[in-house]
Amino acid sequence: MRLRVEFTTEPFDLDEAPAHAVVAREVVEAAELDAVDVGPFGNTAEGGADAVLGAVDTMLRRALAAGATRISLQVNVVEEDGR
Repeated sequence: MRLRVEFTTEPFDLDEAPAHAVVAREVVEAAELDAVDVGPFGNTAEGGADAVLGAVDTMLRRALAAGATRISLQVNVVEEDGR
């Protein structure tokens, strides 16, 4: 199964990326995911279910430890080619 995760961390700071946002981005960029898109108001990544779910677990734990007070998260099943 292939999954797509979209997430944002809060609180926002438009002047400088907060530590929780930096940590969250580092986690998804270091994970074995593909189609990673990091943006100022949201992040998206795709990959196999195990890789996505593992990255989400790590991202949630590390972002909360780094000061996130809210994390909005959406996970979708992505149809694979030919299915």
